[in-house]
Amino acid sequence: MKKQLLTLSMGAASRALVLLIPLMLAVGCEVVDRSAVSRPANLSTSQALDTSAEAYVRLVLALGEHDPDSVDAYYGPKAWREEAKAKKKPLPAIAREAFHLMSTLNTLKLDREDTMVKLRRSYLVHQLKAIVTKAEMLQGRKLTFDQESKALYDAVAPTYSEEHFLIVLDQLDKLLPGSGPLLPRYEAFKKEFIIPPDRLDAVFTAAIQEARRRTKIHLKLPEDESFTVEYVTGKPWSAYNWYKGNGKSVIQVNTSLPVYIDRAVDLAAHEGYPGHHVYNALLEQHLVRDRGWVEFSVYPLFSPQSLVAEGSANFGIDMVFPGEERVDFEKNVLFPLAGMKRERAGLYYDVMEQMKRLDYAGNEAGRRYLNGEIKAPQATEWLTRYALMLPDRAAQRVQFMDKYRSYIINYNLGEDLVRQYLEANGGTADQPEKRWDIFAELLSSPRLPSDLQPQGEP
Repeated sequence: MKKQLLTLSMGAASRALVLLIPLMLAVGCEVVDRSAVSRPANLSTSQALDTSAEAYVRLVLALGEHDPDSVDAYYGPKAWREEAKAKKKPLPAIAREAFHLMSTLNTLKLDREDTMVKLRRSYLVHQLKAIVTKAEMLQGRKLTFDQESKALYDAVAPTYSEEHFLIVLDQLDKLLPGSGPLLPRYEAFKKEFIIPPDRLDAVFTAAIQEARRRTKIHLKLPEDESFTVEYVTGKPWSAYNWYKGNGKSVIQVNTSLPVYIDRAVDLAAHEGYPGHHVYNALLEQHLVRDRGWVEFSVYPLFSPQSLVAEGSANFGIDMVFPGEERVDFEKNVLFPLAGMKRERAGLYYDVMEQMKRLDYAGNEAGRRYLNGEIKAPQATEWLTRYALMLPDRAAQRVQFMDKYRSYIINYNLGEDLVRQYLEANGGTADQPEKRWDIFAELLSSPRLPSDLQPQGEP
């Protein structure tokens, strides 16, 4: 039998290997392929990791030629991207090479007990697992919602019953003025908090400036960092940060649907300070520039990095505007800029606090929809009923699910995991300086979602 296996052609052996990938990944195996090329004896651990990192970046770029959404940002050598375009690598080859690289890294013996080096190796292995999974999905591989999120984002969102959301909706029913169906009352209540289009830029600019000022008190930002804001329409997301490298970002805000006053601070912090813009700038400064870790010059969207990115960006809102400080800033600064009366601000934020408890309704709609249990109209109806979204906004969210699939867990689950991680390490609300120290360390290190979870949890 061994002789017969040795006589397999390289093509046949590769095909056999790729057929094993889905099964191994589905059951959560740490894949170890002893036939993979191991580290040459004359390479140090650092050199071996650097070599693997370059190969990883090239694989991400190759995947991006099949699915442009897969590469969210890249500011590495231009020649690598040009080569990826010129020599479009087939998806089976991408999956196979990523699988081999995972195996090589898994068997790599680390020369020293350096936490950052161990984190680097683990990060690369999990990011490569996501590449394998995405390449297989692009070839038609079907996964359940939870299988997909685990393979791509290193996490599985908790499941909530309809009863959970009904309890929250009952609380909202008591808070909102008027009588009758809840959704129309909620929409009528919110209308007075829509930012007029001609005041939108002034409100966002003030929110961004304040978020930046507050962030700089606690974090040392690169001297050359900055970003520009663009207002766009017709997108499946509310806002997007496009990181360009050298501390620069372009943040796009989607104005197709009404923008409410609380979204100004949300987007200023989430997309800017201390969210995506700061996260990318600090990774570039501390890992790419200072350490020469080229793997962080590329950001594959469908990977564990996204859960940390979205989770830290969402929790960053509370970091930079803790407690009543946010309400005070919005009432005293943003409300006047938006031409709004402040008398109803207290009730508005009480309602918004309850609405946040409905966040996981989106996950449940996505889980059912992507598992094939319900169709798009039923997913839209679920979001209308349990997330209190108007049909057009609910339909937009379903479009987001069509495009980004289980990515939706990264926002709420990511925020919860970041909060748990900070608090478990002493970064509680009553220890703000320690909280900022841990948050800064998280934004500057290659930590994974599984690193954020309490010990003993999956």
